[in-house]
Amino acid sequence: MNPKRALITGITGQDGSYLAELLLAKGYDVHGLIRRSSSFNTGRLDAIYQDPHDAGTRLHLHYADMTDANCLSKLVGGIKPTEVYNLAAQSHVRVSFDEPIYTADATGVGSLKLLEAVRDFQDSSGYQIRYYQASSSEMYGKVVETPQTESTPFYPRSPYGVAKVYAHWITVNYRESYNMHASCGILFNHESPRRGETFVTRKITRAVGRIKCGLQKKLYLGNLDAKRDWGFAGDYVEMMWRMLQQDQPDDYVVATGQTHSVQEFCEKAFARVDLDYNDFVEMDSRYLRPSEVDLLLGDPSKAKQKMDWEPKVSFDELISMMVDADIELAHREQALIKAGHRVTCSSETRL
Repeated sequence: MNPKRALITGITGQDGSYLAELLLAKGYDVHGLIRRSSSFNTGRLDAIYQDPHDAGTRLHLHYADMTDANCLSKLVGGIKPTEVYNLAAQSHVRVSFDEPIYTADATGVGSLKLLEAVRDFQDSSGYQIRYYQASSSEMYGKVVETPQTESTPFYPRSPYGVAKVYAHWITVNYRESYNMHASCGILFNHESPRRGETFVTRKITRAVGRIKCGLQKKLYLGNLDAKRDWGFAGDYVEMMWRMLQQDQPDDYVVATGQTHSVQEFCEKAFARVDLDYNDFVEMDSRYLRPSEVDLLLGDPSKAKQKMDWEPKVSFDELISMMVDADIELAHREQALIKAGHRVTCSSETRL
């Protein structure tokens, strides 16, 4: 059996693509779960397939769905992974209020189905798989203490947060009940140029690029006062891998230990291109959540002490990275428009 074979659910997402690159660089064979749809959603993986070395040949994609227990069981039994990283979820907090049942099925119960597939394989083969569960700072919700640690009680304020709490605790339960090497990473907000355009940070930097290039006039947002602990996704996936290299499984907060408001993010993002956000950003109540989470601030002390982990990319560097990438994207949009092509932007951004 290959000693380095990983299965990543949610591989086509921001975190999945960064994690796949990290594991391939470390010599793993990487298998990813993707949902079947009428269009491809593998753009974040294109760079891997274009790698001049052999990385693309060690990346394998499989059609499956987190709500299909039988399919997950067959995949785990066929791939025989040494490590499983469960990153799949309906991960948009605002959308979870509109799609609460699907969010619970995919994000919460889907994690249970994957854990069962891993446990069944271990019981039949006697071979241990190391399992990572992507937990979320949204589990803290209406926080009862600041900063939040591994022992801070959860108080989720959205269907997404509730589903993540279930996925987190069922992972802990399986670890303690069945002696599984299962760890949870409680990741605070982490961003990158690969972030989906409906998430607030990317929505902001995408708008900055389009406004600077004359493709958009205004940016409409919800709660500008909300504060988050923002880091770089590329830094955080390294912690996922480090957790599964430990002799004993455990749970870890992954965060920067600093908090910034949405308004501050806007100010710095527009300043990157010498614009004043006050001239372009307007509040729209449609983007407010039914129940808001005002402040999230993680304490990564345990991760730093036990695994000597430190985030490498600062808040300002993260914003610059994202804005610069979206300026380039806006320039490409301009070129397409000049060539007569129709260009559409995210439906979550009013132009």
